[in-house]
Amino acid sequence: MKNMTLAKVAQAVEGQLVLPEGCEALCDKEIAGAVNDNRKVEKDFLFIPMVGARVDGHDFIEDAFSKGALASLSERKLENPSGPYIIVSDTKLALKQIATVYRMQLNIPVVGVIGSVGKTSTKEMIASVLETKFSVLKTEGNFNNEIGLPLTICRIRDEHQVAVVEMGISDFGEMHRLGDIAKPNIVVMTNIGQCHLEFLKDRDGILKAKTEVFEHMPKDGVVILNGDDDKLSGADTLGLEKIFYGLNGQEFSAKDVVAEGMSATRAAFKVKDDSFDVTIPLPGNHNVMNGLAATAVGYKLGLSADEIKRGLENAGTISGRNNIITIRDITIIDDCYNANPVSMKASIEVLGKAPGRTIAVLGDMGELGTDERQLHYGIGKALEDNNIGYVFTVGQLSEEINKSLSQTNSSCMAHHYSSVETMLEDLLPIIRGGDTILVKASHFMNFETVVKTLKNKLG
Repeated sequence: MKNMTLAKVAQAVEGQLVLPEGCEALCDKEIAGAVNDNRKVEKDFLFIPMVGARVDGHDFIEDAFSKGALASLSERKLENPSGPYIIVSDTKLALKQIATVYRMQLNIPVVGVIGSVGKTSTKEMIASVLETKFSVLKTEGNFNNEIGLPLTICRIRDEHQVAVVEMGISDFGEMHRLGDIAKPNIVVMTNIGQCHLEFLKDRDGILKAKTEVFEHMPKDGVVILNGDDDKLSGADTLGLEKIFYGLNGQEFSAKDVVAEGMSATRAAFKVKDDSFDVTIPLPGNHNVMNGLAATAVGYKLGLSADEIKRGLENAGTISGRNNIITIRDITIIDDCYNANPVSMKASIEVLGKAPGRTIAVLGDMGELGTDERQLHYGIGKALEDNNIGYVFTVGQLSEEINKSLSQTNSSCMAHHYSSVETMLEDLLPIIRGGDTILVKASHFMNFETVVKTLKNKLG
């Protein structure tokens, strides 16, 4: 990390640098990186131990030194340490302080991806497009919170020409803190959906919380907005340049959207005064929207239509997010990483386009506030509208999905269970060749076990 010497790190975190005997010369040595996981320590890294509910990272400081760490942070005095350390009051706060100082000296554009749904998928699409021209650093997985974002910033190196970072929040004030760290030059806002309602109350609250980021952008910053979203189409960007994308005649738009089975989606993209046909190797209209956002970012950073098209056609998925698994002639849509009403309906729409029988295995959606039961109940209409054949629900809240289908005399064959184990006992025997199975729930439902079981039993 250029210019981030131990002395400068100590200054950034307002800490006390302790140099054991023989380590005095290390004061002016730069750290090579910063991590909070001792298993990821590399030579000359700074180790940042954090105190969790079950594990105290301070117990692994010596292990970090044995793996080549240049130094460590610590919230307490260490006895006979193997290397230098910096005493701070709060290592989590110190991480943010380090990332903030480091970001201020970086001279590359940072693209921040924000929204209720689709942040990770859009981030991956943007990175795929930009990688056709630039060396790109992107958020790993969904490391998008007040620990994950600064760790991502600390991974930026001299060879990187642009960074694409995901920024996720659940309460007011968090985006101020993330924005102050990332200081994005470009912000992409995917949508304002119904999630984190437990704290943000309603969509207006979500919009207010997410747009806090605008106060931390440069005056020549650009905001790329989903123009099809009613909240974003009129969003106040504090005078920052706006670019709109969407399916309804926006500046960056798409028409003639055609599903090519479960593997791809074809569309004609309009880019300013240019246009091109593209086949995105992912199913669903929502991935066309993600592609339009990536197109707008690519255009703003000077990519040609051919470069953008190539990047879109090389885009892939990450585990747990609309990951298509084929076992013989059975298809599993592994979308079990997270869920809210918007993403649930989008995944059901993808399932509805599948040939053969369709089976939805759905679990509870979290953090929906006081309307959580009503929002689960509303999923029943999406299942019916997309002619889903079988529905297996698990969880207290997901019982509302089953209730919705029962009360409307839906043609869906709906079954509800209190546990994954009992659900699988009924699901596995009915699966046959040609079926497509969607597995989706919020992460706390641990539906990864459903996908794992299906793969083991059907493989």
